[in-house]
Amino acid sequence: MTHYRGRAGLIIARDFLVTAAAQVSHRADRTFFDNMNVGVAHSEVNPNTRVLNSRGIWLAYLLLVAVLHVVLLSIPFFSVPLVWTLTNVIHNLVMYLFLHTVKGTPFETPDQGKARLLTHWEQMDYGIQFTSSRKFLTISPIVLYILTSFYTKYDATHFLINTGSLLSVLLPKLPQFHGIQCDGRRRENRKPPSVENFLESSR
Repeated sequence: MTHYRGRAGLIIARDFLVTAAAQVSHRADRTFFDNMNVGVAHSEVNPNTRVLNSRGIWLAYLLLVAVLHVVLLSIPFFSVPLVWTLTNVIHNLVMYLFLHTVKGTPFETPDQGKARLLTHWEQMDYGIQFTSSRKFLTISPIVLYILTSFYTKYDATHFLINTGSLLSVLLPKLPQFHGIQCDGRRRENRKPPSVENFLESSR
């Protein structure tokens, strides 16, 4: 009887040691792989699709516009209406160049070259229309235009310049111009995806 009890105790002790060793090994492996994953690239195929959804990017955008306005105000021989018009025009020019002119991506993406024909605006949120980022980037130049018109006292010259500048960044944002070149030709043979089409293709 004592022999069986001793043998059972050895079996229990062996099982306990094996289980403990397996748990330690599992934790060590998990810690190793967690450390290996630190700093690796994200899972986005094209980072351009999500960069404007990053934390703090909207605040940084507004601060840059405010800094531009303050710098222009600090120039002694610039009047207040001229400063507001310059702020509006420079803002819209930079937005047009970066969002609606430059095509492709600075990253090497495994999308078989699909992004090289699209502007940054067309790549945003995988081409889905009316997302939060698209609404924000559409409303912000309109708000700036309203402020500029107010501080220029609706002067005819300033009004025409600011209106033309506003239209240059609003028209390319319309869904009807998705994938359309300046000469009216379509760069790709597909319409902008809807939310339903995107969810269907991601399944």
